[in-house]
Order: sequence, then structure tokens, then C-alpha cells
Amino acid sequence: MTETLPDRPAPAAPLPAAQLPSAVLTAPEGEPGLVNSVVYQNGRRLADIPVDDAGRWAERPGHVVWIGLYEPGHDLLARVQAQFRLHPLAIEDAEKAHQQPKLEQYGDTLFVVARTAQMVDGRVAFGETHLFIGRGYVVSVRHGASRSYADIRRRCEASPDMLVQGEDYILYSVLDFIVDNYAPVLEAITEEVEGIEDRVLEESLSTEAINRLYTLRRDLLRLRNAAGPLVDVCQRLEHSKLTAIDPNLQPLFRDVTDHIRRIQSEIDTLREVLAFAFEAGLMVGQMQQTVITRQLAAWAAILAVPTAVAGIYGMNFKHMPELEWVWGYYVVIAGILSICGGLFWWFRRVGWL
Repeated sequence: MTETLPDRPAPAAPLPAAQLPSAVLTAPEGEPGLVNSVVYQNGRRLADIPVDDAGRWAERPGHVVWIGLYEPGHDLLARVQAQFRLHPLAIEDAEKAHQQPKLEQYGDTLFVVARTAQMVDGRVAFGETHLFIGRGYVVSVRHGASRSYADIRRRCEASPDMLVQGEDYILYSVLDFIVDNYAPVLEAITEEVEGIEDRVLEESLSTEAINRLYTLRRDLLRLRNAAGPLVDVCQRLEHSKLTAIDPNLQPLFRDVTDHIRRIQSEIDTLREVLAFAFEAGLMVGQMQQTVITRQLAAWAAILAVPTAVAGIYGMNFKHMPELEWVWGYYVVIAGILSICGGLFWWFRRVGWL
């Protein structure tokens, strides 16, 4: 799909069933890694086809082949590569995964990498989708955590007027689906963050809560790094000087770009909220420690009075005043209680007790 490619041919009239290859009339046998292999004609689903027949179907005017793969093996990818003459470097990336979101062009083929995200057991799990787009074909390769693209397929098949635009519309639909699935992840994190905010001002954060805050912030950063590069991908898809995307579909990729930027804004907001929650939790903990320190200091001052008096009268001097007083013991006890009571009243008054 480059600028030098000829204009898209006009849709051809559907062929009679008698003229279709016999392989089309039966669904391909299931094999590991192969989710779907379908050919569309003029925006309508024609039939399931074997992978080994996909190349010649893609060459027919008005036909688009969409092959869906999930963690395919080397042999299956090699067969797909042979059908569409895909570049070896792109096939190597699609097989190994662990790629950053990007858009590359190999001759007449676009190679797009996008990161997917899902909530799994309270953590954000990431996967990858690799897309090969060329004249008359789309190959989607999924790795890791990712929702099935069966919903996209059904949505596209329900809108033949849009699907007739071919591989460009399928590319938009997949990217839009990936970005839309960031939203449930953010909603789950937002709900948990709001719960943390409600608790943070009532009680100090436990070690478990602090670890959870750190985990959420790290997951949000990884989600931002996954979504951010798609802005550049979609912007490049908007400009026909870089890729031969149908000009009528360029506004759709601009819409995906807007969705990504909104996701980025929500991620940044959540990270700021988590940072505030963490700081607020630390401040609450410090305030509680300060209160406890004041209470301990107040009680220490109160207890210092009887300790000092007892220490004085506990000295072993032979000649000390008041030792022979009949009421000396009661006077000392009364004095201690009076001073301690006065200190207790004063500390309560200033809020230390």
C-alpha cells in the first residue's frame, strides 16, 4: 500500500457458486493458532478458505482476505508469509512479539504493532497485536492478553457498506477496538482508586495498601507507554503522503487518535490521584504518630512528678526534714496527686490528651 499503487479496482460482480473454487465451499480445518480465514467480496462474507488459498483470493478484484491468528507457530506464519510475500523481518517480529507499538512499511505491505490491555486478577495484563495490511488482505496476529476479535468481525460484517472499503476499514476497526478496550481497564482502576481515597483520610495506609498504590501507578505508566505510541501510528495513517490509506477513511484514524489522547489524559489524572493518595496516607500516618508522641510526652511529664518525689525521699540521708512528721506521708501523696491532676487538666486543655 504505497502511493505508487494503482487505484483500487471497481468491485466485481459476485461469481456464481459454480465458478468458485471447491475449497471455498467448505470451512478450513481447525489448526493451532488459526482463528479465522475468511474472504469477503464487495463487503460481504463469501466463505471460509484454507490459508494456502488466501493469496490467490486476495489478488481477485473486489475481494479481501482476513486471516486471524492467535499465538501462531512458525510453520503457520511461514505459510501465511508465502501467500502474501510478507517481509521476513516483520514475520520475525510477529513471531517473537515483545515489540513496541509502531508502523512500518515493507514494500506494498504495512506492518502495525499495537499493545492490548486487560484486567486479570486485579492486575493490568498486556498483550500485542500485529497487523499486516496489503492490497486485498489483512492478517492479524494476537499474543498474550487480548479480547477475541470476533466482535470486530461481526461488526464489520453487519456493515457491508463500510466493509466494502476493504482492508483500510478493517485496520481502523481493529485499532479502534484495541483503544476502546483500554477504557474498561481505566474504569476498574478508577473504581479502586476512589475506594482508596475514601479510606486514606480515615486511617493510615497499611503496608499492603502502599504496595497496591505502587502497583497501580506502575500499571498505569505501562498502560500509558502502550497507548502513547499509537498516536504517532494513527497520525501517520492520516497522511496519504506516508501511506496509501483511502482519504475517505483518514478522519476515522483521526478519531482513534482523539480517543488515545483522552485515554492518556485519564491515565495522567489517575496517576496524580494515586500520588496524592499516597502522600495523604503518609501525612495521616505522621499525624497519628505526632498525636501518640504528644500523649506519651504528656504522660511522661505527669509520671515524672511522683518519680521525682519518690527519688528525693528515697535518698539514704540520716538527717532529712519531714521524716518524723506524723502527717508527712499523707501530705506528700496529696501534693503528688494535686500536681499530677493539674498537669492532666492542662494537657487535656491543650489537646495533648
